[in-house]
Amino acid sequence: MATVKQDPQVSRSMGQRLEPYISFIGPMAMIIAILLFMAAVEPARYFRASNLNQILLDAALYMPMAMAMTFVITQRGIDLSIGSVAALSGVCMAFLIKQYGFSAPVAALIALALGALMGLINGLVITRLKVPDLIGTLAMDLVYRGIGLVIAKGLVLARFPDLITEIGRGQSLVYLPTPVVVGLSSMVMGYWVLTRTHFGRYTIAIGSNPEASDMTGIDVDRHRVYAYVFMGTMAALAGIMLTGKLNAIQATSAPYFNLHVIAAVVVGGTSLFGGRASIVGSLAGVLLLSMMINALVTLRIEFFWQSVASGAVIIFSVALYTWLQKKDRDGGSGLSGLISNPRLLKTYRLAAIILAVLILLLIIGWLFAGETRPSG
Repeated sequence: MATVKQDPQVSRSMGQRLEPYISFIGPMAMIIAILLFMAAVEPARYFRASNLNQILLDAALYMPMAMAMTFVITQRGIDLSIGSVAALSGVCMAFLIKQYGFSAPVAALIALALGALMGLINGLVITRLKVPDLIGTLAMDLVYRGIGLVIAKGLVLARFPDLITEIGRGQSLVYLPTPVVVGLSSMVMGYWVLTRTHFGRYTIAIGSNPEASDMTGIDVDRHRVYAYVFMGTMAALAGIMLTGKLNAIQATSAPYFNLHVIAAVVVGGTSLFGGRASIVGSLAGVLLLSMMINALVTLRIEFFWQSVASGAVIIFSVALYTWLQKKDRDGGSGLSGLISNPRLLKTYRLAAIILAVLILLLIIGWLFAGETRPSG
């Protein structure tokens, strides 16, 4: 009697089918949870058109940097200097416009070139001087921030031409704010580069195994420098967008850009160990963090509690993706094993405890936020 061979695609479990999309499903599940929670407690304020527009504006500022950071982290790198790169690029553009009479387009292009130059310096420090990414970019962050302080001398530069404010907070012809169009366009470009070009394939190969990539003829150091130049350019673009959004800039601007961007990329599923990237996941991570921070502001929770909540989400996400990668390296069944293995009750309990603590912190912060404080 003839046996019918079962299609392996049909025989796969639901967990195995979902596993390639976990980088997108994870943040999307948290986004849905935020929407449901806010629909229950603050639907009128949170779902106003003006508030949703503000969420998109806040997220758009980080989209170009998150896209570029995806390439850097995928190659097992990190860039902690993007905040100072954005600030210094914005300050230099402002001085060119305000004090030297440069037109806005020319000044913006020079700012982008300056960002690329700072990215090139970062890449050379890491690849030529063999300084670890973490230390090298942290040191350069101090250098760039110091240069910005020297140039600006404590001044706040404000009131820029319409082109700059249009990039930062204008309204485009497609019923979306101009910075949202810029941010989404950068994400589309990054997705195309990652999936359709040699640079994208080399990025994943280098992150998976730098030694093997070098043996196959890939110039690993050169491509790592390219990633940092790309990162510097996108950080400068974010500096221009920030300048236009505030219609002002100073050398101390963008102090937490690096942490926010890295958090969004990691929450979106890009592996800190290299070799795994998701531009769509990074977009979802940016939206998640912007929605979460906006929700905490809507609930009148203090900034310190916002930091606690952001840190808890990042830890939970990194722990999940690290677990999945460990299962893959050990020959396990990844997501399907995580769901179905009865031996993982301790893991489930730990995850439940983390979520319970996060919810408890939110409730405590909400209660404290509602208290009236005596004046004087």
